[in-house]
Amino acid sequence: MESPLKGKVLIAVPELLDPNFARAVVLIIQHDENGAMGLILNRPLETTVQEAWTQVSSVPYPNADPLYQGGPCEGPLMVLHQDPNRAQTEITDEDGNGGGGVYLSTDADAVRALVTDALEPIKFFVGYAGWSAEQLESELKQGAWLVAPLEPAYMFSTPPELWLSLLKQTRHTTMPAVDPRRIPPDPSVN
Repeated sequence: MESPLKGKVLIAVPELLDPNFARAVVLIIQHDENGAMGLILNRPLETTVQEAWTQVSSVPYPNADPLYQGGPCEGPLMVLHQDPNRAQTEITDEDGNGGGGVYLSTDADAVRALVTDALEPIKFFVGYAGWSAEQLESELKQGAWLVAPLEPAYMFSTPPELWLSLLKQTRHTTMPAVDPRRIPPDPSVN
């Protein structure tokens, strides 16, 4: 059974203070009875993809985009892209308006092929967010996350204000009295 969360994003509520997820926007890659996996879209690292690539290959890859911290769990290099032929996982399918699907690759050969072909758009992650069975469901019931759809363009080119923008879009139904612009980074000091 296909998860209704796969391909959607989780938006951390302002009260979520865990430093791994405060103000995070997490793309759900997989979600089933065994748990869930996602990638934090809005955590760029100081390291560029080009710098990180030197640890993977001796062939240079001139990509000045930041490498993203996908979450606190260690894992292989993960790449979001739009080439179904090099995918290990389909995250979203084509949108019906000519927009391509979004796919994930972790296989070293597939990632090298994506780089060799200079495929765009492409986004690189280290680490991922993981939840055990029923853990994410529990967090959703507790109100730690808001769920929203996200256009593929924002999955690849994440604006710095993505969290705030998504929070504003969803707040009218979930948090009507809170103005997200007035929320300090640590609401407990408010």
